[in-house]
Amino acid sequence: MNAGIQKLKQGLTTFDLKILGIILMVIDHVHQMFLPFGAPNWLDWFGRPVATIFFFTSVIGFSHTHSKSKYMLRLYLSMFFMSLLTFITQNIVKYDKVVLSNNIFRDLFVGTLFMLGINFFQKARHPQHRTRNLIFGIILLAIPFIASLLVLPLTKAPIPVMITLSSLLPAIALAENNVMTLMIPLLYLFKDNRKWQCLIIAIFALAYGVVRTNQWLMILAIIPIWFYNGNKGRGMKSFFYIFYPTHIILLYLLSAVLYNLH
Repeated sequence: MNAGIQKLKQGLTTFDLKILGIILMVIDHVHQMFLPFGAPNWLDWFGRPVATIFFFTSVIGFSHTHSKSKYMLRLYLSMFFMSLLTFITQNIVKYDKVVLSNNIFRDLFVGTLFMLGINFFQKARHPQHRTRNLIFGIILLAIPFIASLLVLPLTKAPIPVMITLSSLLPAIALAENNVMTLMIPLLYLFKDNRKWQCLIIAIFALAYGVVRTNQWLMILAIIPIWFYNGNKGRGMKSFFYIFYPTHIILLYLLSAVLYNLH
């Protein structure tokens, strides 16, 4: 207990936030994968702050990366391969008790499109190349919505074609957290004002509370975010990209095997 209090006094690094997010995420996915075995619904509560924490760290990562293009390409490729991986896994291991719709990479990539669009709008404040920057900004902000319009026609295509093409689309309609991804550009706009960022999270949580979903528990993400000290901490650039798909597939396979044995 004393160690935890001391840690909060020192503040949490980006590394600390990511580790906290990973721990809560695993608990949430244990609930998802073992729901057929009667996993208690309260396990799902642990996962409600997770997306918010990762949205916040993505704002930090995008703001400080040395190459925004490489950062975005890494997320885009992860989004594509994660989508294909879940589709292939479910086709090889038939297990209709669990549906793999997990792909936080799509949410984060959509968020980078929004953030890059904001960057172009900010550049448009200066007279030089103002029109070009405005056009690029509008296009980037529109892409997730335009891509969403392409999803419906794809449903009429053969399944392998539909899955492959939809895997390539940064559509907000396909994002795991859907409209909640709109929180990313808002957090980015106020990246230098923690109070406003926490207020934005609270407003989203209130909205979910009004529609009576337990996603309102995302408000708990404010606690670790408030204690963020602005430091990076230990590096773990590649770890999450590997751990995220690996633990989901392993939990899915374990659940499928145990269910069939049962």
